[in-house]
Amino acid sequence: MYEQTFLDKLNRKFGRFAIRNLMTIIVCGMAAVFLLDLYLTYEKGIYFSSYLTFDRAEILSGQFWRILSFIFLPPDSSVVFIIFSLYFYWMIGSALENQWGSFRFDLFYLCGILATVAVGFITGYALNDYLNLSLFFAFALVYPDFQIMLFFLVPIKVKYLAFIDAVYFLWMLVTESWRNKIVLLIAIANVLLFFGRDFVSRIRSMYRRYKYRRDANRR
Repeated sequence: MYEQTFLDKLNRKFGRFAIRNLMTIIVCGMAAVFLLDLYLTYEKGIYFSSYLTFDRAEILSGQFWRILSFIFLPPDSSVVFIIFSLYFYWMIGSALENQWGSFRFDLFYLCGILATVAVGFITGYALNDYLNLSLFFAFALVYPDFQIMLFFLVPIKVKYLAFIDAVYFLWMLVTESWRNKIVLLIAIANVLLFFGRDFVSRIRSMYRRYKYRRDANRR
């Protein structure tokens, strides 16, 4: 495949610069920010995450760290759910890195970051939520039959959760503000950039199987 050959060439040329265990670094950063939020909010009344959010006005005034610091913002949730969320991020990120290699995984995440930052400068708004959700879609495409315990109780394959998320994404494209729609489309575009041809092939394969079963039932 052309994409694979092109990525192989890039890997041979720049692979030595790849960051190993990138998702581990990001997840540890999220955990640290979450703990700092708990401590500083309780002790000092300071919400540390507010200094890390992507804010175009603050960036242009000199707070350049906000260009990248937003990727370390943890999900806004309870202590119990944050543990589950960070573990899930680490698991899917590590699995993709093991499958692809560090260079391709870094490139996938970097493309998502750059696109999100570009949109952030246009709209003044950027979050890491959809960026991390794009990881989930990538994981579902690579490991569709991987089974997780939903709510720690119900076993379900990742591909079914991906279908549910896809429906939710479509709903958000209809109901969300134009800024959220752009960020969402960027996350989807990043997945299609790396998996477009594979995704189309899978759709065609599913249609061929459906057509074969339909024709068999008519006989």
